[in-house]
Amino acid sequence: MQTRRSFLKLGAGAAAAGALVPFATHASPSDIKWDEEHEIIIVGSGFAGLAAAVEAGKLGAKDVVVFEKLGVYGGNSTLNAGQACFANTDLQKKLGIEDSAELMVQDQLKSGRGYASEVLLRHSAELGPYIYQLTKDCGCIYRDHIINTGGTSATRSHQVVERSGSGFIRPMLKTARSYGVKTKIRHKFEGLITAADGKVLGIKVRRGYHFGHEDSGEMINVRALRGVLIATGGFGANVSFRQALDPNLGPEVGCTNARGATGDGLIAMLAEGAMPVHLSFIQSGPWASPDEGGFGYGAGFSLYNFPHSIAIDRSTGQRFMNETADRKTRADLEVQRRDKDGKPNPALLIAPKHEAQKDPSLENVLRYKVAWEFDSVEAIAKHFEVPLKPLKKQIEDWNTYVKAGEDPQFGKRMNMSTGIYLTPPFIVQRLWPKVHYCQGGIQINTKAEVIAAKTGKKIPGLYAAGEVSGGIHGVSRLGGCSTPECMAFGVTAARSMMKA
Repeated sequence: MQTRRSFLKLGAGAAAAGALVPFATHASPSDIKWDEEHEIIIVGSGFAGLAAAVEAGKLGAKDVVVFEKLGVYGGNSTLNAGQACFANTDLQKKLGIEDSAELMVQDQLKSGRGYASEVLLRHSAELGPYIYQLTKDCGCIYRDHIINTGGTSATRSHQVVERSGSGFIRPMLKTARSYGVKTKIRHKFEGLITAADGKVLGIKVRRGYHFGHEDSGEMINVRALRGVLIATGGFGANVSFRQALDPNLGPEVGCTNARGATGDGLIAMLAEGAMPVHLSFIQSGPWASPDEGGFGYGAGFSLYNFPHSIAIDRSTGQRFMNETADRKTRADLEVQRRDKDGKPNPALLIAPKHEAQKDPSLENVLRYKVAWEFDSVEAIAKHFEVPLKPLKKQIEDWNTYVKAGEDPQFGKRMNMSTGIYLTPPFIVQRLWPKVHYCQGGIQINTKAEVIAAKTGKKIPGLYAAGEVSGGIHGVSRLGGCSTPECMAFGVTAARSMMKA
């Protein structure tokens, strides 16, 4: 729950957001001129929105519409590494990996540091097998390999062959359309239309909108017969809003999000009285590179290589963290890497080429100078001005850890590094965190219904799923866990609306 100080910060953020703050329209249905009417309205075409569209189609919905404000579908969901954590799948069994929904929940609760919602995490994890099968039914193709993500006690991050969120978005979009779902780009959500009793009747939309031109297009009123699902994602790209919540996240801090991640849906629901949860919990990605913009190629490269590589402090030549700890732990430690004047001195991820070359990202990180290849430890030390003697000693020590199967420095889970020694040639990438995910948002329940701050009860006709919702993951979200959660609550929202 938010403290008084957090609410004050929220107010400052909303003011700083300026024109982004929408206001709900209150009226009776008969008083409004409706330009369109649909059975179900979905705002946002990412994982949550499209999963909801597919599920609604499966359940027999005849008139579903998906509104997307940008000129392409998928939003921020297309920019991830195409990973989704599922527990107890056929692929895990094939690879001899023992896992369960309960173990997945416990891993996430630990990462959430006492703030995560066990009820919502369990709902998502238990829906995992259904979501996994739903995506495969849509035509998503998974690699015959499962990736370990930080903070987990079992290897469970399944990855589509495209190694990008587009590997989920394109098949789901095609499937949704096969059910007759209408999809519309350049339609910006501007606010909710509610009745006097608080029930959500529909939304105001700017049709023909072009991003960055806030007065473009025309305003229309769209009525929802069963409900409205807000699946607009987070606010990582809204610098003024996020900086009001965390003063350390100003414009000088990079961001992996798509430009459309400005918090429109969140701000609209707050204006309508939705319960805010954990808004100041904003996560940075510890796998990001300062040598490229956005999510980039480096994120995928480091995600693959963290288990069998070491992260080095350039000033000491020594490791400073467990390279597979949860995201917050690693990001907090990385951002502390500074030179004597306090300026950023990004850490180095040193990977063995004989293993790194198995990752398809290698070609691109080398081509675009996000990573570099070196034939010796001496060459690394010279290029990055790292103390040679401690660096050589650290690499020697690491190889003894690999042989022994135990990491006495930081307790890294070494079964991921069995037999993978750090020997030349080396591939080296710089590491510096970027804003990646907003754990905070509005509160929902296990039916994906939005909860009102004033009453603690649901707001009739209003549903939310994905990053726009808050309180699920707590202080820190584990990698690969937002994709299935977005889809799980998108599916849940569709089921709830079809029962409305």
